[in-house]
Amino acid sequence: MKKLAVLLITLALTSCGNKYKDTKNTASDYQIIPKPVTVTQKDGRFLVDKTIIMGDEALRNEAEYLSQLLTIASGKKVSYAPGGTRLGSVIHLGIDESIEGEEGYTLKVTNKEIIISGKTSKGVFYGIQTLRQLLPANSEKQSVAELTIPAVEIQDNPNYQYRGMHLDVARHFFPADFIKKYIDLLAMHKMNTFHWHLTEDQGWRIEIKKYPKLTEIGAYRNGTIVGHYPGTENDNKKYGGFYTQDEIKEIVQYAADRHITVIPEIELPGHSSAAIAAYPELSCFPEEPTEVPNNMMSEKSKELQENGINKVVQESWGVYNDVYCAGKDETFEFLQNVLDEVIPLFPSKYIHIGGDECPKANWERCPNCQKRINDEGLADEHELQSYFIQRIEKYLNAKGKRIIGWDEILEGGLAPNATVMSWRGEKGGIESAKQQHDVIMTPNHSCYFDHYQDKDKENEPLAIGGLTTVEDVYNYNPHPEELSAEESKYILGAQANVWTEYIGTTDYVEYMILPRMTALSEVVWVANDTKNWDDFKSRLSAIKDRYDALGLNYAKHVFEDKPTEEKSTSTEE
Repeated sequence: MKKLAVLLITLALTSCGNKYKDTKNTASDYQIIPKPVTVTQKDGRFLVDKTIIMGDEALRNEAEYLSQLLTIASGKKVSYAPGGTRLGSVIHLGIDESIEGEEGYTLKVTNKEIIISGKTSKGVFYGIQTLRQLLPANSEKQSVAELTIPAVEIQDNPNYQYRGMHLDVARHFFPADFIKKYIDLLAMHKMNTFHWHLTEDQGWRIEIKKYPKLTEIGAYRNGTIVGHYPGTENDNKKYGGFYTQDEIKEIVQYAADRHITVIPEIELPGHSSAAIAAYPELSCFPEEPTEVPNNMMSEKSKELQENGINKVVQESWGVYNDVYCAGKDETFEFLQNVLDEVIPLFPSKYIHIGGDECPKANWERCPNCQKRINDEGLADEHELQSYFIQRIEKYLNAKGKRIIGWDEILEGGLAPNATVMSWRGEKGGIESAKQQHDVIMTPNHSCYFDHYQDKDKENEPLAIGGLTTVEDVYNYNPHPEELSAEESKYILGAQANVWTEYIGTTDYVEYMILPRMTALSEVVWVANDTKNWDDFKSRLSAIKDRYDALGLNYAKHVFEDKPTEEKSTSTEE
């Protein structure tokens, strides 16, 4: 027998509600993204009016979210309280353990009642997001007189357990309020993971109390190159910022309330110039000055180096030889201490440790690193990187965490319990799945949202390169044909990455993710054989109205009916 723990949210209707009983609805009333598994259209509409009464404390968070949503949409105070009496027509939010999948839900709307049931509270929340898309788009920011919802029956659950979006805040920094807005967009699209890239060559963005110089020095660079790498000049403007631990706690809770897990990335062993600028002893060669390609260093940094301060936060993009020294135990002590402060901030079972783009040139000439290779019986510097990753993994495993790394962590041997993000195409993901390691697909050809969105790049804002259209994203299938059915079980899902070398404002972030994130949301929600580009594009036009109502800055190419352009996947390294 079903176990149905029902949260009653009562919306008492006036007598005029009966006039919606026989309203004939059309397909345009049901433009939902990602597309549910089944949608059965019905006649009639539910009129939102007056009071909400809540009965189940377990879904208080979802009730609060819905009450706020409907208060804005209806222009009336839609309140709730624990307990209460069922009066008139109602909205029920409840738990139904018979529903398929942890994130599955059902939604039923008649002219008299709405029932949203989930396997868990996550499913209830996603049912609310679907209900949200049944409301008029303009109700996102202003009230609608006699707000009604079309009758329907929906059964739904996601195809993938990992549905993610990444944001690099190290190349360019974005305030905490925007991070919350970004999380709201993920919630609207039923995404469940936010990958927060917090450390880089160009900036360290998380407060670590044991190492205050990480934010005093590492969070700020003295200038930034202008134009494409290697740049035409340096702007000589101090740039940076960081999140306090209190801000991070607030953001993580904000995301949790929307059923989004935040995974922090603390980059190692490469991309570590900002940390080395703060603590030069982490470098193989502390006495060697930081170099900026093509002599594009800021005047301030030149002055510092002339006065004996060799290490500065990197001011250009790209990949650099000055990485964490793998031969010094002090390096691992530093990273373990950092992780000891990171772990309590993020309840996620994962910590992302990067592991990508780590040049070996300094390790090859570093006496400490060569000694480590000899002492540990390693074959070469690639195995030294594997040693580095595995040592960090062992430490994190002992703390109850698992690591995620970019596909370079395959080099020299994969850490025993690592999850791999496959970004250099799908090869790394295929290899990892064949080794029975969990994989998150994030190939640059379809999931890099720092690429241009239109072939006519001269009319586009500056981007890193490449071309990834909305259609390219939509047509992506996270399950490679090379994998057997058993191997495919290790593909957890997919994620889009937003690297911000050339994305310096919040408006530009929005432009680069929308509507590509909307396309990805369907890729990771529905079965690949049920996708249809023309159908999606039709529904996307309705979501566009919601973007407008929310005041979002989005790319409009897909709405302009241009012919499909030849695809280019080239990107700047």
